[in-house]
Amino acid sequence: MSLLQEVAVGEPDPIRTPRVSGSTLRVVVSKVVRAIITLAFVVVFNFFLFRMLPGDPIGLYTRGRNQDAEQIAQLRRDLNKPLWEQFITYISNPFDPGIDSTRFSRPVWELIGERIWPTILLLGTAIVLASIIGIWLGIRAGWKPGGRFDKVSTGTTLTLYSMPEFWLGMMLLIVFGVGAFGIPGFFPVGGISTPGVDTSSPAGWLNVLWHLVLPCTTLLLIYLADYALVMRASLIDERKQEYLMLARAKGLRDAMVRKKHAVPNALLPTITLIFLSLGFVVTGAITVETVYSWPGLGLLTYEALRGPDIPLLQAVFLVFSIAVVGANLIAELLYIVIDPRVRQ
Repeated sequence: MSLLQEVAVGEPDPIRTPRVSGSTLRVVVSKVVRAIITLAFVVVFNFFLFRMLPGDPIGLYTRGRNQDAEQIAQLRRDLNKPLWEQFITYISNPFDPGIDSTRFSRPVWELIGERIWPTILLLGTAIVLASIIGIWLGIRAGWKPGGRFDKVSTGTTLTLYSMPEFWLGMMLLIVFGVGAFGIPGFFPVGGISTPGVDTSSPAGWLNVLWHLVLPCTTLLLIYLADYALVMRASLIDERKQEYLMLARAKGLRDAMVRKKHAVPNALLPTITLIFLSLGFVVTGAITVETVYSWPGLGLLTYEALRGPDIPLLQAVFLVFSIAVVGANLIAELLYIVIDPRVRQ
C-alpha cells in the first residue's frame, strides 16, 4: 500500500502533521527563550548604565533638607556599598518597592504607577488613530501608485514624518493653544485636566479629552507615515501576485479583488508594525509630554534626567524595556498565527 493510500484510510500524515506542529512549537519556544534572555541582559545592562552618569544623587537627595554633615556622611556610607553588593541586591529584586526616588523622595514604582496611565492614554489613542487613518491612506495610494492621491498623501506624510516632534508640538501649541496668525487659542496649553476638575465624572472625562487633542494630534501626524507607507508598499507588492489576476479572470470587480484578496494579505506587515508600536506606548513621547506638560512617563523621564535620579531612571528604563520586548514577542507570535507561511 502506498503512502497516499495509508493517509487516505485515516492514518496520520507521517510528513506533514509532526513536521508542522513540531516546527511551530520550536519556533514559539525559541522566540520566548530569546525574549527572556534579552530581558536578563537588559536587567544587567540597566544596573551598570546609570552608574556611569555624572552627578551626585546623594547631594540631590539631601538638597533642601535640614541634615548636618554627620547625617550626610552616614547616608553616603549606607548608599556607597561595594559594587558587587549593589549588583546582587538589584538582581535579586529589580522591582523592590522600597527603592525611593532621590528627587521626589517617594517609592519609584509608586511614581511610575501614577504616570503610566496618562502615557497609555496619550500614546494609545495616537497609535490607534494613526493606524486607522494610515492604513486607509496606504490602501488608496498603493492600489493606484503614481496617481494624484498617491503623490499628495505620500508627500504629505513624509513631510510630517521628517518634522521633529518637539518642533511640531510647539508650533501647534503656539497656533492653537496660545493663538497666532489670526487663529484664537482655544485648546489648553498643558496638563491633563483643568485644576479643580473631577476627572472621575463625565464632565471630567470631556475635560481630559479636550486637553488630549493637541498632544495626540502631534503624535498622530508624526506616526501617520509609518502605517501609510508600510501599507502602501505591501499593497503594491500584492498587486503583482498571480492570484489577483486569477480573481479578475473569474469576473470579480476591481473593488472586490482589493477588499477580499489584496488588502487582507497586505495587512500582515502593518499588523506587525501596530503591535511593535504598542511596545512604545509605555515608553512615552518624552519631547511631546514635556512640551505639553503631560504627566506621563515621558515627562517623568525628563524630570529624572535633570537630577540625575538614578533609582527612578533604572525603574523607568526597565519598564520601557519590558514593554518593547513583550510587544515584540507578541508581534512575532501573532505573525505565526495569521501567516501560515511562517509556520512552515
